[in-house]
Amino acid sequence: MGVLAGQGRRRRLVILGGGIVFVFTLLAVASARSFAVLLAAFVAFYPASGAFVSLTQAEIMDAWPDRQAQLMARWDLAGAAGAVAGPLLLTAVLASGGSWRAGYLVLAGISALIWLGALLRGRPRPDSGAAATEAEEAEQRPWTARVAEIGAALRDWGTLRWLLLIEVADLLVDVFTGFLALYLVDVAHLTPAVAALAIAIRLGAALAGDAALIVILERVSDLTVLRVSAAAAALLYPAFLLVPGVVPKLAVLAVLSAATAPWYPVLQARLYGSLPGRSSVAVTLSSAAGLAGGLGPLAVGLVAQSFGLSWALAGLVLVPVAVLLVPGRGRQAARPGVGGRA
Repeated sequence: MGVLAGQGRRRRLVILGGGIVFVFTLLAVASARSFAVLLAAFVAFYPASGAFVSLTQAEIMDAWPDRQAQLMARWDLAGAAGAVAGPLLLTAVLASGGSWRAGYLVLAGISALIWLGALLRGRPRPDSGAAATEAEEAEQRPWTARVAEIGAALRDWGTLRWLLLIEVADLLVDVFTGFLALYLVDVAHLTPAVAALAIAIRLGAALAGDAALIVILERVSDLTVLRVSAAAAALLYPAFLLVPGVVPKLAVLAVLSAATAPWYPVLQARLYGSLPGRSSVAVTLSSAAGLAGGLGPLAVGLVAQSFGLSWALAGLVLVPVAVLLVPGRGRQAARPGVGGRA
C-alpha cells in the first residue's frame, strides 16, 4: 500500500478512502450476526487502518521533516491516551447497560468525526521550501521507482539499523506487556486483581512518560533522550524482576514504563529521517518489519515453555543494552526552537 499510494494527492485519496472503510468495518463488527461477517470485518479493518492511520503518519513526517521526533512524541501520546481510554470507554458502555456492540458503534462515530476533520483540514503543507520541493519530486516518481528505493533502503545499514532497533525495543514494550499479567500471577504469585492493577499502572505510567517526552524533546536531543532512557531501563528492568513485595514491584514497574516511553517515537522518527522524501518507503518497511517482529512473542513463548517464564523474561535484559548501543551518527533532530510549527 505504501508503494502504490506514494505521496501527494494519490496518497491523500488513499487516506480518505481508507478512513471510509475504517468506519464501515467498525459498523460491520457492531452489527455482525455471524462469524463470517465478523471475520471479514476484522480482516478489512487492518488494511483500512494502514491506509487511514499509517499513511497519515507519513504525511505528517513529510510536512515537518525537521521536527519528526517531536511530532512522533505527540503521535505516541495520542496512542497511549487511546490505550488508556479504550478500557474506560468499554466500562462506561457496560455500566450504562450497553454491550460490546455499542462500544464499537461509539468508536465508529468517533472515527467518522476524525475522518471529517481530516477532510476539512486538508493535506499538511511542508513548512520549508526544500521540503516542499522534495515532496513534489517524490510525488512525480512512479511506483516502480519506489520499489527500487525499497531495495536500496534494504541495502543501507543506516535504515536497517532503525528497523531492527524498533522491533528489538518492542520486546520490552508491547511484548513485555503481553506477558506481564501472566508473569505476576504464575511467577510472582500475585493475585489476578493485582495483575490487573499492574497493567493499569503500566499504561498510565507510559501515558505520563509520553506526555513528559513532548516537553523534554524541546530541550534535549532525541538520541540523548534515547540513551538516558535505555540506561535507566537497563537498571530498572532487572530490579523489577528481582525486587520482592507488591508495592516495590509495582513502583519499579511504573518508573520502567515511563522510562521506555521514548523508544518507539524516537526510533520511528529516526527511521523516517534516514529516508528523507521517501516516507512511503518507510511505511512499507515498517509493515514488513512488523510482520517479522511477530516472531518476538513466539520466541519468548517457546523459551517460556522450555525453561519457564521467569527465564524467558530474564532474557529481555539484553534489550535496553541493544538500545543503549545505538550509534551517534546519522540525521539529527532539529535543535530546540527550529523547524517551524508543530
